[in-house]
Amino acid sequence: MPGPEAHPVPSPGLPPTPPPAPPVATVRCPNCRTENAADRTLCIHCALLLDPGPAPELPPPWWRRIFRRHPRRAPLAGARPRRRLWRRPSLALPLTLILVAALVWFGLPHLSGLLGFAKKETGSPESVPPSAFRSSSRAPGHPAGAAFDGFNNRYWAPKNVGAGVGEYLECDFDQPVRVMKLIVFPGTSAKADEFLTQARPEKITVVLTSADGRKVSKRIRLKDQAGPQTFDVVGAETVRARLTTDEVYGAGNGRRLAIAEIEFFGRRS
Repeated sequence: MPGPEAHPVPSPGLPPTPPPAPPVATVRCPNCRTENAADRTLCIHCALLLDPGPAPELPPPWWRRIFRRHPRRAPLAGARPRRRLWRRPSLALPLTLILVAALVWFGLPHLSGLLGFAKKETGSPESVPPSAFRSSSRAPGHPAGAAFDGFNNRYWAPKNVGAGVGEYLECDFDQPVRVMKLIVFPGTSAKADEFLTQARPEKITVVLTSADGRKVSKRIRLKDQAGPQTFDVVGAETVRARLTTDEVYGAGNGRRLAIAEIEFFGRRS
């Protein structure tokens, strides 16, 4: 029978034999096939990058690259950058120019209307005097036309002496107007010494009627003072306006309601 495995006994006086060294790891260059040490970055023969890293990501689809700009990538170490003889133009500028040209082409027919609308909305209103006027009643020498003649030295007064509540002035416009403001001169005159000789309107209901029959109503309150008082009263396509007195200052003692002047401001259609 074989005995136990025998181990060599080192000779006395000699150093022990070292174990064999492990094989050295190498990396083969993919270009020139030269063996390189595993810790090298560039090939010892052709200087090509031995470990280029992970593969580059696939580019996004073309519809995502239209308006997207990418920074220029630096060339890899050891690689020679290629010169581009032709650079693909960006599509953002041509598409923008086409869009602007289309907007201009289709917007030209409506440009004058838009400018007219802007003028109506932002321009200063102008005086729009009525062409016809009437009243609920009139005192001798004080017709309805005295309140629309452009002067405040004459005034309209109703026939009845007393409160004047319910009395009204009404006027028509020869063509539809966009009413924007209303100016009222209450009393007999704009002069302070003549202002208190008759009763004055305190509250007035203004009704604007458009060409299609629609009505806009607004109640205004006047101060008991001489001179013009301005109110924002807006009505589109207005052809008729009525001002009805609801309350009065200084009624009684034989006084009649008095309105020296009424003026409308706006735009003619």
